[in-house]
Amino acid sequence: MTLSKTGETAFETVVVLGASPKPERYSYKAVKLLAEYGHRVLPVNPYHRDVAGISCVADVAQLKEKVDTVSLYVRPELLVKDLAQLVELAPRRVIFNPGTESDEMAEVFSAAGIATEEACTLVLLRTGQF
Repeated sequence: MTLSKTGETAFETVVVLGASPKPERYSYKAVKLLAEYGHRVLPVNPYHRDVAGISCVADVAQLKEKVDTVSLYVRPELLVKDLAQLVELAPRRVIFNPGTESDEMAEVFSAAGIATEEACTLVLLRTGQF
């Protein structure tokens, strides 16, 4: 959540890459909590129709709208196939959740003018830092 120029709360469009339909997974919890906080959530998973009741996008290449944040829940070796599409998507930032960290990927995003951070989306939301 950010503040607009008028001081009003502005909610973000957030891609959750690697979203899982399993409630015990952190990516599922992130989708659910992002939605509860009022963000527009776009879960990406080619193997499932929905996550937490929100329809999935099968592939990053299908995303054609403005995205504010990408929250990663895939290992770096799985992210490679989506890297070019994520850079083209040009989100404001990419969050590397625990286990997804990659200096090489972060450098690619930074070179494209995309901010990166190593953090937990759930903690950022719950502490008002998202």
